[in-house]
Amino acid sequence: MTNYVKSTNFATKDNLASGDPLKIVKGTEINTEYDNIAVAIATKADLASPTFTGTPTLPTGTIAVTQSSGSNTTTIATTAFVQAAIALLYPVGSVYTNASVSTNPATLLGFGTWTAFGAGRVMVGFDSGNALFDAAEETGGSADAITVSHTHTATSTDAGHSHSVSPSGAFVIDNNNGGGSYFGTGTKAVSGLSISTGTASITTTIASAGSSGTNANYQPYITVYMWKRVS
Repeated sequence: MTNYVKSTNFATKDNLASGDPLKIVKGTEINTEYDNIAVAIATKADLASPTFTGTPTLPTGTIAVTQSSGSNTTTIATTAFVQAAIALLYPVGSVYTNASVSTNPATLLGFGTWTAFGAGRVMVGFDSGNALFDAAEETGGSADAITVSHTHTATSTDAGHSHSVSPSGAFVIDNNNGGGSYFGTGTKAVSGLSISTGTASITTTIASAGSSGTNANYQPYITVYMWKRVS
């Protein structure tokens, strides 16, 4: 961008003595001035729809720098204003996540102090009605907790057993009163009976439920890089 600078000081000619050749205004001098003016105008931006080149800057303290973050006008914003506006999106305490880039947000975004956050944990919403979630940054849960209490069923199966009967001692059967033709008539003396019970073989099966608690208590998850802005 070129500013116009006069090549000839025409006012000084007025003070020259008559007849001094420098007192005369020459056409070449006029042409030179018009050429200088044309060059300066050609390198200036138009008021309507200007096209800027190079690195345009605005003075510190102009409206473009000091306008409010909620401004919805067409005023020009400086890079300083844009950076400040982005910083408002991530106030201190904000959590930044990235699914593929592990670079500290201070480098990516250009502002703030950030620390790695929530390693190996998922986030859950604040819930004032639940003592587990009623304060910011409460932690809890376990990847390897003992399996939740549950019941088992048991089934016992008797493979079958027997009882044996054998004579022992003596006793009398009186068949004179219609005891039946098997023993005949009259009083008979026969051996007594002894009963013994065999050993029962019973198999008990307990149905299993659940699984080992090691690494078994995770909800469905996806891993990302998380950072918390601390200043």
